[in-house]
Amino acid sequence: MYEGDFIVRDGGLLSYGPDLTEVGERQAALLGKILHGANAGELPFERPTRFTLALNLKTAAKLGLTLPAALLARADEVIE
Repeated sequence: MYEGDFIVRDGGLLSYGPDLTEVGERQAALLGKILHGANAGELPFERPTRFTLALNLKTAAKLGLTLPAALLARADEVIE
């Protein structure tokens, strides 16, 4: 199991973690605030709000695993 969905696209079995696009957008917004004079110590701590579940059925088949239908239904991305 991995944190980033990009690893699943490269052959990992499954991933569940924060949406890395959202994380990057938030980082850029915070950096913009700092570059415009905000005190970094006074900025609020932000947590990701979107998480993605990605599954790789090719890898599951190679491992002899059958992923439950409920898990497949909840996945944001299924690689076949």
